[in-house]
Amino acid sequence: MKHTPEETQSTRIARILADRIISGEMPPGARLRQDHIAAEFGASHVPVREAFRALQTQGLAESEPRRGFRVTEFDIAELREVAEMRSSLESLALRHAAPNMTRRILQEAEEVTRRGDSASTVRDWEAANRHFHRLILAPCRMPRLLRTIDDLQAASARFLFAAWRRDWEARTDHDHRAILDALRRGQTDLACATLARHVGWIGKRKPAAKNSDSREAYEILR
Repeated sequence: MKHTPEETQSTRIARILADRIISGEMPPGARLRQDHIAAEFGASHVPVREAFRALQTQGLAESEPRRGFRVTEFDIAELREVAEMRSSLESLALRHAAPNMTRRILQEAEEVTRRGDSASTVRDWEAANRHFHRLILAPCRMPRLLRTIDDLQAASARFLFAAWRRDWEARTDHDHRAILDALRRGQTDLACATLARHVGWIGKRKPAAKNSDSREAYEILR
């Protein structure tokens, strides 16, 4: 993986490990072995521990007393919590972003949506989906809020990969287009309400049968 010159060693390690966790390469419950990871990246234990703490902040890893870190487990209840948090925080970010939205941003977001609609793999779709959300939220100019949303989106992506790693099915994203149409017309309230519903409706549903968890996860993460 490429990394930017200003990226610290701990940030790079955390980014790569996060990608492995999100994609399912490192499954829930897997131990994060400090010695092995330090050797892989040619790093001392200090940046590795910093990387583990960054993963813990994202909700991707957890510390166990006297046992180190492991990849966190997850379930539909956690997914609903993440979805409701995203609903509130992304709507807040979009409300602040709307006055700073430009035609170029909206055009790029439209292109990214088309790319997601034609994605042939869940990884390609997720990358396009996350790019769309970042594009329309970044103009809020609230870096702390955006970092929190990034962490929640990483958690969402992890559920998505777990649910659809082998059975990907692309669909047209009508909500993304409705959000862009509202922003173009200056209808900020409608854009925020559509975004909030888009990422948060599952938190209001009744519990699903256990064997439908993966499909339910997919529906909310679109």
